[in-house]
Amino acid sequence: MKEVKIYDSLIGNLNEDLKNVLIKIPLHIKGKVEEIRLKKEKPLMIYYEGKDYFVTKTGNLSKDMSKGIIVGENHIVSTFQLISNYSPYAYLEEIRNGYITITGGHRVGIGGKVVYGNKGIENIKNISSMNIRIAREKMGISDSLIPNLIKGKKDFFNTLIISPPQCGKTTLLRDIVRNLSNGTITSNYEGFKVSLIDERSELAGMYNGVAQKDVGLRTDILDGCLKSDGIIMAIRSLSPDIIAVDEIGGKRDVDAIHEALRAGIKLIATIHGSSIHEIREKLSMRDIFQEKIFERYIVLDRSKGVGTVRELLDGNGKSIPFIKGA
Repeated sequence: MKEVKIYDSLIGNLNEDLKNVLIKIPLHIKGKVEEIRLKKEKPLMIYYEGKDYFVTKTGNLSKDMSKGIIVGENHIVSTFQLISNYSPYAYLEEIRNGYITITGGHRVGIGGKVVYGNKGIENIKNISSMNIRIAREKMGISDSLIPNLIKGKKDFFNTLIISPPQCGKTTLLRDIVRNLSNGTITSNYEGFKVSLIDERSELAGMYNGVAQKDVGLRTDILDGCLKSDGIIMAIRSLSPDIIAVDEIGGKRDVDAIHEALRAGIKLIATIHGSSIHEIREKLSMRDIFQEKIFERYIVLDRSKGVGTVRELLDGNGKSIPFIKGA
């Protein structure tokens, strides 16, 4: 029921006509919806379990696009007003990055006319589409992994989560951070001080200075901060045991990672990819692999649903057996 309540609460941010349609979709699907997609003059769509569906005016789901309710300009305009609390300029920094984070930590991606200025992107106008990604916590999904990621009571293996898009890497990272931060008696380790660099406000889902997601008792959050900047800031001022970042890849990220390692700080990060072999071929990651910075690799796929752990590997790429939990 919790997942259904999250869905019902979220659609309260949408245009009244759309909300009245989306509230009617089958109950057992509400808790599974991953995205709601609004595109001007196109059918209303939802995405769950790896497939798109068109939403009819009665709230039924169809693969026939002709049966989907058409999203009009008024639907887009009023929904944008609602998610920005009728004050888009208050969200301009996020809008420049292509999204708005709303209550609950949900992220609304925005499509439209990108306006450039002297300092780069200044705004997105004439909004034409919105992709609403529902942030769902899955507490406990990392429980079976944790014993393989820690060394004794106060040490941690540098860990990289490798995952294709929409396979649950952010959800898994969030739960690992929560577990590391809180500590557990059963796994016989104390909580770590974690600095979470949440560049796109997806991990903690900060809203008005409050984390909407549980990322642990000992976690400091740098929200909306570039990964490379956040890592350096954390080193200088937050005295973390572990730094957590989502979606590394650029040279600046790699340089900052080296700074953290020189400071004796452990790392957990994610990267887009389908295998350790694919990641090794990325130019920006070659030094990291040659230096064997990461001691654990978690490889995800969707073979048994979002967040399926396909492999757990050590720093040499050898498989580590573990009991697959929730």
